[in-house]
Amino acid sequence: MLAKEIERAGIATAFVTALPTIATMIGANRIVHGPAITHPAGMDPAERRRIVERALEMLETEVEPITVWEVQ
Repeated sequence: MLAKEIERAGIATAFVTALPTIATMIGANRIVHGPAITHPAGMDPAERRRIVERALEMLETEVEPITVWEVQ
């Protein structure tokens, strides 16, 4: 998985997915739970903005390995 390899290089990543269980199994560190498999980044602009803001917030936060955040 690309996110895991980028993390190994020392660059923080946030993985947006509707399937956080699979992302956890793969070993992604920062996981943002998206709303739907067909639209993990949301359908409307306001929802997309909340998801991107949450992902950016995660990039600025030190996390324990494999942290899943919900979008509010």
